[in-house]
Amino acid sequence: MAENGTDCDQRRVGMSKEQHNGNFTDSSLLSERKRRDREERLNIVLWRQPLVTLQYFFLETLINLKEWTIKLWHRRSILVSFLLLLAVLTATYYVEGRHQQYVRYMEKKFFWCAYWVGLGILSSVGLGTGLHTFLLYLGPHIASVTLAAYECNSVDFPEPPYPDQIICPDEEVSGGSISLWAIISKVRLEACMWGAGTAIGELPPYFMARAARLSGAEPDDEEYQEFEEMLEHAQTAQDFASRAKLAVQNLVQKVGFFGILACASIPNPLFDLAGITCGHFLVPFWTFFGATLIGKAVIKMHIQKLFVIITFSKHIVEQMVSLIGAIPSIGPSLQKPFQEYLEAQRIKLHHKSDGGAPQGENWLSWMFEKLVIVMVCYFILSIINSMAQSYAKRLQQKMYSEEKTK
Repeated sequence: MAENGTDCDQRRVGMSKEQHNGNFTDSSLLSERKRRDREERLNIVLWRQPLVTLQYFFLETLINLKEWTIKLWHRRSILVSFLLLLAVLTATYYVEGRHQQYVRYMEKKFFWCAYWVGLGILSSVGLGTGLHTFLLYLGPHIASVTLAAYECNSVDFPEPPYPDQIICPDEEVSGGSISLWAIISKVRLEACMWGAGTAIGELPPYFMARAARLSGAEPDDEEYQEFEEMLEHAQTAQDFASRAKLAVQNLVQKVGFFGILACASIPNPLFDLAGITCGHFLVPFWTFFGATLIGKAVIKMHIQKLFVIITFSKHIVEQMVSLIGAIPSIGPSLQKPFQEYLEAQRIKLHHKSDGGAPQGENWLSWMFEKLVIVMVCYFILSIINSMAQSYAKRLQQKMYSEEKTK
C-alpha cells in the first residue's frame, strides 16, 4: 500500500507539472468525457439499438477469433501435442478390447464432471452477468436427491437411469433412517466440480490485473480503473460499498492465502475484487488459485450443500407445505399444487409413473422450465450486449489515440 501510495503521489506531482506547462487536458473535462462515453456504450443494447448491437457483436467476435487464432499459432507446439493426445484417445475409444469397460466408465465420469465444471464457469464468467447455475441446476439436483433419499431410505439409486432419472432401488431398505452424511457423499462429486468451475471462472480478473501491472500500460478494464481510483481515495471513502470493497482488499493484501480463502469460502459478490487485488499486487498464481479452489470447491460448496439438504429434508418440506396451507384465504389453493407435486414424485420414485401425472406436477414443471429458459435467454443477451459494448470501447479508444497523434 505504501509503495502504491508513493506511485500515486508521483503521478499527481507529474500531473500538476504538466498542468502548469499547459500540456495536460483538464482532468474534469477528461472525466466528463469518459462518463459520456461510458453512458453511450451502455446504451448499445439489443432492445434500444438492435442493428448496431448485432453489428458490433459480430465484429467483436471476428476480432476475438483472430486474436485466439494468433495465440494458437504462437503456441502451435502445445496445439500439436494436444491433437496427438486426442488422436491416441480417439483410437483407444474405438478399438475393441477388454479395456472398453474402463473406457465407458471414464467417459461417463468425464462428461459428468465436465458438465458441472462448465456450469460452474458459466456462473462466474458471464461477460457482464453470470448464469446462476446453482439455482437453476445444482440446487434442484441436490434437492431431488435429498427428497428421493428420504422417500427411498437409500441413496443406492439404480445406474442407469441415475443421474438422468432417480428411482428407488428394487430392494426395500428396512430399519433406520437415511443419514445426512450419505446424502452429502452422494452429491459430493458434482458439487465439488461445480465449485471448481466457479474457481476457474475467477481467473480472468486476476490475469487482467496482473498483466496490467507487469506491462505498466493503462488498463483496458473499468473494474480495474475503479480499483485504482479506490486505492487513491482509500482514506476518504465514506459509503458502505466503498468501505466493504476496501475491507476485502485489505484482508486479501495483508492476510494473503488465508485472506483469499476466507473471501472464497463465503457467498461474496465482491470476490472479483479479490482477484483484481491479487493480480495487482502480483500474488503468486498458485497462492491465489489454490486458496480460491479450496474455498469454493470444498468449504463454500459444503456450506451450500448442507443448506439445500437440510431445507429439503422430509420433515422440513412437510412443515413448509403445512405453513403454506395456513395462509389466510389463498393458503389451501396454494398448498394443493405442492402436495400434488410431492405425491407425483413419490409415485415416480416407486416405478408407478404409468398413470397420468397430476396437474400440480405439470404446473410446477412448466413454471420451472420457463424460468430456466428466461434466465438462459437473458444470459445470452447479456453476452451479446457486453461484446457489442467492448467493440464500441475499441472505437472510442481508437479515437483517443488518433486525437493524441494530431
